[in-house]
Amino acid sequence: MRAAFMLRSIMELVSPAGSLSALKAAVDNGANCVYTGFRDDTNARNFAGLNFGLDELRSGIGYAHARGAKVILAINTYPQPSSWARWCAAIDRAAALKADAVIVADLGLLEYAARTHPELRRHLSVQGSATTYEAINFYVRRFGVARAVLPRVLTLSQVKTLIGGCETEIEVFGFGSLCVMVEGRCSLSSYVTGQGPNLNGVCSPASAVRWQETADGLESRLNGVLIDRYGAQEKAAYPTLCKGRYRVAGETFYAIEEPCSLNTLELLPELARIGVAAIKIEGRQRSAAYVGTVTRVFRQAIDACMDDAPRYRVAPDWSGQLDRIAEGQQVTLGAYHRPWR
Repeated sequence: MRAAFMLRSIMELVSPAGSLSALKAAVDNGANCVYTGFRDDTNARNFAGLNFGLDELRSGIGYAHARGAKVILAINTYPQPSSWARWCAAIDRAAALKADAVIVADLGLLEYAARTHPELRRHLSVQGSATTYEAINFYVRRFGVARAVLPRVLTLSQVKTLIGGCETEIEVFGFGSLCVMVEGRCSLSSYVTGQGPNLNGVCSPASAVRWQETADGLESRLNGVLIDRYGAQEKAAYPTLCKGRYRVAGETFYAIEEPCSLNTLELLPELARIGVAAIKIEGRQRSAAYVGTVTRVFRQAIDACMDDAPRYRVAPDWSGQLDRIAEGQQVTLGAYHRPWR
């Protein structure tokens, strides 16, 4: 089984959709799969005005399937004892709607999906925080997981080693906002807002975000806590605690991580060579225009890479398009290339 994955002739492109228009933009621009969520806290992007009701999702799945694309439902937050039935109902709805797969983190919910809907393909969410092949193989053997999404904290060599021992497909993030923590284990925003991505599906909930022009510059705050202050020529980023500027030992700087987007265009041949099954675009909270642009660029790049990997080069136009919509208008390879690791 593992050899078949290692010899894949093409990497799937998995694009985000927080609305029906974004889903259509992803499909129309070449996504193989589109991932989305229900309009509640069963998914890790539970923002107001985002995600899908039943009728919208039924329409979106029909649109995607008619054009040869798949739709995956993220049900990837952790249910609490008092709300267990709602998460199970979300799995039931995904199966009834003929979704192509569900993305799940919680072990109990994976067990429920495997037992109740064995025909429904199961992917291990990045929120599951699985960073070794031993951990992933446990999910494969116990719950029949068909794909695992890796956290954005592994180097390229670590990803290669992991794939070499894995018994299932591996999906990695290729573009979009970085999470510098091991997903599924971050509680930073919970300390400031009382809500967090693992339980409530929100990191820096919009209701807690405030922007204010001051004599010192544009300030961003999260529940009253100063996250950053921008000069006249600086690009402002959405305020999250891990990407704020802080005073440390008398200096003010990005103490944990700068606000910038992951961009792996230059790594596509190596990702294909080591056996990555799918490239995932982050951004369910972004616009349909963003989704369409990133999907179109990565579709062209993946096709070029698959057609002739030795001669593959990143086209300047691709970089230009992505640089303009990147977080903070900056891009990085993130943990894929960290010399100090």
